[in-house]
Amino acid sequence: MTATTTRPAQVAGAREPDPPPRRHRARRLRALTGIVYATPLAVVVAVFFVVPLGLVAWMSLHRWPLLGKPALNAPDNYTRAVDSDLLRTAALFTLKYTVITTVLLFVVAFGLALLVQQRRRGVGFFRTAYYLPMAVGFASASLLFLGLLSDEIGPVDDLLSWLGLLDGHVSWTSGSPESALGSAVLLVLWRFAGFTMLILLTGLQAIPVDVYEAARVDGATRWQAFRGITLPLMRPTIALVLTILVTGSLLAFDQFWILTRGGPDNSTTSVVMVIYREAFVRFDLGSAAGTSVVLLVALVAVSAVQLGVLRRRST
Repeated sequence: MTATTTRPAQVAGAREPDPPPRRHRARRLRALTGIVYATPLAVVVAVFFVVPLGLVAWMSLHRWPLLGKPALNAPDNYTRAVDSDLLRTAALFTLKYTVITTVLLFVVAFGLALLVQQRRRGVGFFRTAYYLPMAVGFASASLLFLGLLSDEIGPVDDLLSWLGLLDGHVSWTSGSPESALGSAVLLVLWRFAGFTMLILLTGLQAIPVDVYEAARVDGATRWQAFRGITLPLMRPTIALVLTILVTGSLLAFDQFWILTRGGPDNSTTSVVMVIYREAFVRFDLGSAAGTSVVLLVALVAVSAVQLGVLRRRST
């Protein structure tokens, strides 16, 4: 017969003993290690984001010439930005460009991602080819398209004339608002479709293959599998992609500054171009800072609404 020992029942509400000193020191060491690892990133964020953001907010409350002493004039910079006809025109154009670019870029990139999703012979070549335009800097790509679409030295007009699709020469970047906008959209599609495809492809490959096989056994068609499996499971990736596309389009600058110079007649002037002109053409840094703060608030609001809608649909 063996004697068994039983632990005394713990009294309800009794205070648990304090952790041993060694365990307490280990917790403090882990916390200190985490702080050490996070400090460099915190310093970078503070120096390159928080401090400049605070400086811009402070500048927006002053008349801040490029040369000279700033003077407090709040809220003149904000009222001037709201009352500016050029800024309203630029805001409407930027919204139009954002909608067109986001829809086209998402559709093209999603189509490319679906084409190269399956592992088969030669698919690696096409994935690389679609992504290669990202290796070209955006300013360099804009200059490249400026040369290709030039009505004086560009080969596009000659090629279309040789094919019988064009009679004479067309100024694609400055002839009309429609052609100028189309040139910028074409540039963005060529440059960013591969990058967007790569993000969407990552989301597609994260979907388990077993789910598609089970749907195929149940008799689901490709369209039913796409609508019932691919789209619901891709919602987090789609939310990320749409946020990137919308934010990037609202901050468009290079393609319009290099390709169209905001013309013809300011029809392709974006909001960031207005900020640039205020700061470095009119040398009014306070007005540029005020417009920048307004744009920042708009970006935060658009992103919050966008993420809220996508999150509500995914629940």
